[in-house]
Amino acid sequence: MTNNFKYRPTDKLSDLVSDNFMLLMVVSRFGLSLGFGEKSVREACESQDVDCATFLAVANFISSGESDYGVDNLPELSVEQLMSYLKNAHTYFLDFSLPLMRRKLIEAIDFSTGNNVAMLMIKFFDDVVKEVRAHMEYENRHVFTYVDRLLRGRADSRYSIGRFTRHHTQIDEKLRELKNIIIKYYPERGDNNLLNAVLFDIFNCEQDLASHRQVEDCLFAPAVALLEEKLKK
Repeated sequence: MTNNFKYRPTDKLSDLVSDNFMLLMVVSRFGLSLGFGEKSVREACESQDVDCATFLAVANFISSGESDYGVDNLPELSVEQLMSYLKNAHTYFLDFSLPLMRRKLIEAIDFSTGNNVAMLMIKFFDDVVKEVRAHMEYENRHVFTYVDRLLRGRADSRYSIGRFTRHHTQIDEKLRELKNIIIKYYPERGDNNLLNAVLFDIFNCEQDLASHRQVEDCLFAPAVALLEEKLKK
């Protein structure tokens, strides 16, 4: 790994999370449990069979907000562990984050007679979830199954990671639209604490989905492309 990154193997893992709370999700999705005490990133990863280079690639990528990992360093990545990270993210979004957000949204908005905006918000949210689910289930069934075959040394001329990247949509945009509907058009109530809490969740989820997509596009897809080339040779 190059020396240009913010976080290094010798840094304390607790310092990474304190520096950027979004990395708490990275820790969880790589299967690293809390309670790592004063362990360095390398020590925490080694103790739980996580590839340190792959973990740091994702952590540095998300913290930088742009892909500066470098193609020359991609062979250091564990495609298998990166794919597991992405699968765990899908489970988090579909089975926990989005259902919880829907329950909080229903609790926060007023469904009194004639409040068409409230019904529109719920319908729009359900449409967002439907699109996110279709997107992620496609990746689970087709993209990850294809990569599993590559990892077992089985090339498949009927598919390629390039096909995935050409059709990879920005699902976080839909949450941005929902956020704008709430901010611009939902009638003000006496106590907006619940609704503000939901908005905060939507902002976080929007950012999390955007980072997730960028990891797929800028780290996962190039690493899989290198694996494809290796098998062709």
